[in-house]
Amino acid sequence: MSNMISANTIAEVAALIGDVARAGILSALMGGRALTAGELARIAGVTAQTASGHLAKLFEARLVLVEKQGRHRYYRLASPEVADAMQSLMTLAAAAPARHHPIGPRDAALRLARTCYDHMAGRLAVAVADNLAERGFIVFAEGAGLVTDEGHRFFCDFGLTPEEEKSSKRPLCRTCLDWSERRSHIGGRLGAQLLTHCLDRGWLIRAPEGRALTITRKGEAGFADTFLLPSDWRDEPVALPRLSALISRGETPDL
Repeated sequence: MSNMISANTIAEVAALIGDVARAGILSALMGGRALTAGELARIAGVTAQTASGHLAKLFEARLVLVEKQGRHRYYRLASPEVADAMQSLMTLAAAAPARHHPIGPRDAALRLARTCYDHMAGRLAVAVADNLAERGFIVFAEGAGLVTDEGHRFFCDFGLTPEEEKSSKRPLCRTCLDWSERRSHIGGRLGAQLLTHCLDRGWLIRAPEGRALTITRKGEAGFADTFLLPSDWRDEPVALPRLSALISRGETPDL
């Protein structure tokens, strides 16, 4: 593939995502749920016919997949790679100067705990990642994640299966830069397992719509006991973890 063809392909994908309505559709699908064209139209603020046109373009570009169930068609992101690209764009957008409204109450729930495609994000996810790194269960460096032997035992005891899968192109553990906290949380297959397990245990509840996660009373106790979260983990900004945790994550503290 020549550089020109590669550049053209990048430009085409960027143009697709650059449309406000299509960006809204893709952002809605970052919640990890499959949604109908009607639901996506309402979220994006466009007519059903317009949404169908946008979804056709996104499907053609392999950014979304469609599943038929009876008379309904459900759309979801095509792959974790699409979610990673959207997460990176959200991080860039969050760093840009605000043009419209400051962060309001509706955003507070998203900053605390939300889904990032199929794993946890927000202040809770960053606090969990900090604790796991500080205890030597995971090591983050340059976007990659490593589960240590101690971490393997910890995750198995917790009910996860932290095994490498040769048949899977997706890494077991990787960093995912959190757009609201500007620090890393856990992505990859391990991050997906962690979210599913916390939902199954009743520690977290998905909001009826959107990406926000509610931490239940059972979850408050579970996260505190399992991940030894400090009492001030909810505070904004997130308290800086100990130097050992930052170094193990490949981050440099601003001293």
